[in-house]
Formats: sequence, structure tokens, C-alpha cells
Amino acid sequence: MERKIAFNNIKKILAYLITALGALTMIIPFLWMLSTALKEPGQVFTMPPQWIPKPFMWSNFTKAWSSLPFAMFSTNSLKIAILSTLGTLLSCSWAAYAFARLRFPGKEPLFAVILATMMIPGQITMIPIFIVMRSLGWYDTHLPLWVPSFFGSAFGTFLLRQFFASLPDELDDAAKIDGCNPFEIYYRIYLPLSKPALATLGVLTFLGSWNSLLGPVIYLTSIEKFTLMIGLSFFQGQYTTDYSLLMSGSIISLVPIILLYMVAQKYFVQGIALTGIKG
Repeated sequence: MERKIAFNNIKKILAYLITALGALTMIIPFLWMLSTALKEPGQVFTMPPQWIPKPFMWSNFTKAWSSLPFAMFSTNSLKIAILSTLGTLLSCSWAAYAFARLRFPGKEPLFAVILATMMIPGQITMIPIFIVMRSLGWYDTHLPLWVPSFFGSAFGTFLLRQFFASLPDELDDAAKIDGCNPFEIYYRIYLPLSKPALATLGVLTFLGSWNSLLGPVIYLTSIEKFTLMIGLSFFQGQYTTDYSLLMSGSIISLVPIILLYMVAQKYFVQGIALTGIKG
């Protein structure tokens, strides 16, 4: 018995050590970015690497903020990210509920086709989508960056469908006895119960939209419509790059993401754990 307890304790210690090593591997790039943001330009590439700046250049943050219209770029990014997140949550939850709970001809083949679209590289659809957006007169507007989210995504539909499928069928039966139609069942029962899955999809969608660079570069040409990621690229020149200001701006851009994760952390962790239970 004592040998078994000792063996279990060793397994726990090894698991904690591996987890700590993984966490350290993930946090080192962030610490290096923070260190670079507080350095003078001449200290960035010193050898051996200098982790603790001397002196701390806190002025890099104010200089990065004042060098570009950060407030305007941040507002544009926030607008696009919020609209993209709302569109994805609405459209994907509707589609996921239909695939998980409703019965209609061709449901399984159609869901398989939707999943198959996840295997199509974005480079293949990039030019056709651009031609469509330009023909609609949406070039140099924010519309191509958030309107498509209201038509759903394969990943979001799959994620929410897995969560909806894990809920007991008795919920539908009880709601139908009370006289609820399918939309009322979706709105009054499934949405309140799916907060963890919705939070997971919302955080991932917001993060992807906030950090997106390729889409804004393709569709935007006016500086007043640029996003924060395009703004950060201004610190990179053809021959030189101001790494101190670039990292300072990157740290500033992380603030909304950190705040969002802190608010949604509880539901986010639950969503990751629950969305693959059944389906």
C-alpha cells in the first residue's frame, strides 16, 4: 500500500514538473518581449542577452503610443473584433443547434461537408473572396472583415454542436410539453446552458480577429481605417526595425486580450473541458 502511494506521489510530482516546464516554455517569449520593450535600442541585441534592462525605459510605451494614432487603430480593431465575435456566436449557435437537436433530410451529409471545408487552405479561397468583396463595393471598408462571420464558421459550428449534443434529451421533451417551439427551446434553454462553450468560442474568435493582419492588409488602404496590427507593422522598416517600440506597442495591444481572458477564464476552461464529451 505504501509503495502504491509513493508511486502515485512520484507520478503527481512528474506531472507538475512537466506542466511547470511547459508553462515556462510558454512564458519565456512574453518575458523577453517585455524586457525588449523596456530597453534602449542599443541593448536589444547585446551578447550575452540582457534580461533586466538598465535603465528601465518606461518612456518607450508613451513614445510608441504617441508615434502612431494608437487610439484610432485600437478603436477600429475593437469594432471589428466585437462584430466578428457577435456574428460568429449567433450564426454558429443557430447552426449548431440545428445539427444537434433538429431532424431534417441530409443533416449528417451536410454536417460532413461543413467539416470538410476546414481542410481547405485559406490561400485557395483568398482571391475569389476578394473578387466578391470588391464587386460588392466593400473594398477599403471594414465590412469584409466582419460581415462573413454572420454566415457561420465550420469550427464554431462543430464546437457548439458538440456541446449541445452533450445535453440530455429530456430538456427538449420537457420544453415541448410546456409548449415551446424550437426557437424558444434554443433561446430559453440551450443558450443559458451553453455559456462555457459560447465563452470559449467568443474568446477564440475575438483573439483571432484582434490579431488578424492578413485580412486588413488585403482590404484596407486608408490609414483612418487601419487596425492595430497594421499600425504595429509601421515600426518595421525595409532596412531597420525599432524593436523597443515594436515590443512596447505589442504589450499595449495585449491589454484587451488579457482583460477578456480574465473575465471569461472560468467559462473558457469549462468550455474546453466539456465541448468534446459527446457527439
